[in-house]
Amino acid sequence: MSEWKNVKLGDILTLQRGHDLPKSQMKPGNIPVAGSNGIIGYHDDSTTKAPGVTIGRSGNLGNAHLYTKDFWAHNTTLYVKDFKENDQIFVYYLLKSINFKQFNVGSAVPTLNRNHIHPLPINLPPLPEQKAIAEVLSSLDDKIDLLHRQNKTLEAMAETLFRQWFVEKADESWEEKSLSFFGEIVCGKTPSKKRKEFHDGSIPFIKIPDMHHKTFVFSTVDTLTEEGKNSQIKKTLPEKSICVSCIATVGLVTFTTEESHTNQQINSIIPFKSHYRYYLYLQMRSSYDLLHALASGGTATLNLNTGNFSKINIPLPGDKKLKEFHNSVEPKFDKIYSNQKQIITLKKLRDTLLPKLMSGKVRVEI
Repeated sequence: MSEWKNVKLGDILTLQRGHDLPKSQMKPGNIPVAGSNGIIGYHDDSTTKAPGVTIGRSGNLGNAHLYTKDFWAHNTTLYVKDFKENDQIFVYYLLKSINFKQFNVGSAVPTLNRNHIHPLPINLPPLPEQKAIAEVLSSLDDKIDLLHRQNKTLEAMAETLFRQWFVEKADESWEEKSLSFFGEIVCGKTPSKKRKEFHDGSIPFIKIPDMHHKTFVFSTVDTLTEEGKNSQIKKTLPEKSICVSCIATVGLVTFTTEESHTNQQINSIIPFKSHYRYYLYLQMRSSYDLLHALASGGTATLNLNTGNFSKINIPLPGDKKLKEFHNSVEPKFDKIYSNQKQIITLKKLRDTLLPKLMSGKVRVEI
């Protein structure tokens, strides 16, 4: 570690506040607008050359994002104006390893002041080791990204088959049945945190943020103890139950991957027959507009209650056709499931290595 230097964050980089760009002023283009939690839109002009790095300045504090093409740094971010001859990818992972929430100076809206974080002490490796560390971590992220893209392709293929079988070749003779015909409908419930039912638990507790962009929900921030599980009024969800967000954020659809519970914003379907599973999942995925229409109800907050959800009618093509469809798409979903397990493993490895590599506790051969 003798070649590592004790420096301040401001010695490694210069952070600059992003630039105002109201949505009304965004012009059609393909340049990403970098907000505090990622891309928030596209524009026809950029403020920053790639590769570039931002962290959340307002709202979502400190979330680091790497951009490999020119982008517009929004005023809700701080962006790296000068890398001071350090490796840009290393700097990205360095910023990811820092908990910037401790520097919040906001009240109602969390806010980060760059002048408060520039003096932060940092242990900095020489440039060749920076590049080696960045290569190790980016190789893991590249593999994760590849698996995500494979999953999107596999799900798109399943959706194409669904449209061909049940939309383009729909039969008017198919009768319609409510969702409650196909499976048990379960509404979640949030147990009381005052009773420590979330403490050191092992049972996944799924909330709407856990469902974003995921076919299978593997892990959540919160877990329930056995006491928390038993306090649930509703039934435990078995593996590969179908979860549908129905309050506020409506229309997200995922599978559970093990025995789980959800909060009350999610209605779930436990299929009565295994060959209903992927048909139901893809039906829900294709019913976004319908779910929103049923949830509107003239109120400010969208709300599709369990009773109305269970009465949604969908076609019943018959067991023979559903079994044939199930057999045709099951290998694709099995592969998605396998990929998701790899993603979780790789993320855990990356997140374990990140602080150790940044502190020098684990070294990379150059």
